[in-house]
Amino acid sequence: MIAIVDYNAGNLTSVKLALDYLGTCAEITRDPARILAAERVIFPGVGSAGAAMQNIRALGLADALRQVVQRGTPFLGICLGTQIIFEASEEDGGVQGLGIMAGTVKRFHPANPADKVPQIGWNSVAFVKPHPLFAGIESGSEFYFVHSYYPAPADRACVLGETEYADIRFASVVTRDNLAATQFHPEKSGRLGLQFLKNFTAWKTA
Repeated sequence: MIAIVDYNAGNLTSVKLALDYLGTCAEITRDPARILAAERVIFPGVGSAGAAMQNIRALGLADALRQVVQRGTPFLGICLGTQIIFEASEEDGGVQGLGIMAGTVKRFHPANPADKVPQIGWNSVAFVKPHPLFAGIESGSEFYFVHSYYPAPADRACVLGETEYADIRFASVVTRDNLAATQFHPEKSGRLGLQFLKNFTAWKTA
């Protein structure tokens, strides 16, 4: 069973429907015990980092999420879920994240007025190195983004894919051991997004 973490940050149904389409058993839950018992965990989200962290603390999910990663359970962060696995975000005046991955989350400050913030729409992802999560997907393929902030990992070695926007080349896919995270929304990225999710469901992390 795949646990889709519910912390009042939306977008859960889209993820569940994508997994249903793939024929994968998945459950939306905010129960730490169910999350810890899951074979895989997806941590999606839209909204603000400040509100998300407040909800995670109120629901008692922070320790469970850290334990999932420490145990070696395959873990996928998506969009806001990706941002708050880092140590801190510039959003909401500065927010402490879960600290699962070293690094920060920064805001776009485009010099060109044509580069709107948030970035909404399709953009390409260039692969930095091969990975099973990219099976059947070509480097430079486009995925769907909605975000004003972007990950800035402390360790360059964890960057799996990169995207350019507003004169910034940022980490749009990161990975470490059993953890992977995308700034884009695979569940809203059509055929290739479904392929990415399918690859996650088959990912052997050990």
